[in-house]
Amino acid sequence: MSRPIFLLACLALAATACTAQAPENLKAASDGGLPPKIAESKTVVIGNVPNYPPLEFKDPATNQLTGFDIDLGNAIGKKLGVTVKWQETSFEQLQSAVTTGRIDMILSGMSDLPERRETLDLVGYLSSGAQFFATTKVADPKELCGKTVGASRRTSFPGEIKKWSEKNCSGKPIKVVGTEGSADARTQLTQGRVDAAVQGSETLPYIAEQDPGKFNLVGEPFTEVNQAMGFGKQDPRLRDAVIKALAGLQQDGTYASLLDKWGLKDNAIKQITLNGAAT
Repeated sequence: MSRPIFLLACLALAATACTAQAPENLKAASDGGLPPKIAESKTVVIGNVPNYPPLEFKDPATNQLTGFDIDLGNAIGKKLGVTVKWQETSFEQLQSAVTTGRIDMILSGMSDLPERRETLDLVGYLSSGAQFFATTKVADPKELCGKTVGASRRTSFPGEIKKWSEKNCSGKPIKVVGTEGSADARTQLTQGRVDAAVQGSETLPYIAEQDPGKFNLVGEPFTEVNQAMGFGKQDPRLRDAVIKALAGLQQDGTYASLLDKWGLKDNAIKQITLNGAAT
């Protein structure tokens, strides 16, 4: 409903009564907040791939979608006054889904990479970095030179491993194996098909906690990047409303509480970013 029609309805009935009942998200949309489609449906559709604990995964006991991203997305929806509908898809389809309007935004462990900014607006909400891990104790990451390291081919990790190897492994390059996601990398590692693996630093403490003694971190993260929410560039209103809502969650303590719940305090960001720049 447009604002002029809404105001005419108010005059026809009773202006004071209508004003009192005006939906807050409709008012926000008319003021440049939420896009009309979202304001009218009171629903935001978020694309997600639930295979990256503790950010998003299916609870083994209930098969329910859970994780930090899920809690954060639902909290943002509450701030916006809308219902969040989670749409599961493949990671490869996320970008096209949001640019064509099949989903409204992405919240699914996606890194803010320069090449993704060409088609998406990326709102950074969590710090991350690529990190080696192994089933054996490795004192120095350089001990992995000349060995085989696996990482999800859907991510930037294979390329980051190659860069690290070129810088640190003179004459003994790491052999990089692209895997079908991070879970497959861990499987290949436990089966001895690779010597080590790489995953986001925000996920490894949780993974290690689930299987005590199974995985050992190797050194410190060797890259720095933010995890980001993705938005199509065709309409910035949802993006801007989400930035405002996320800032509100930082201010009221919800953001910190969710980080603590999922063991991610070390991955907190102080400043929300938009395409790599502070907002």
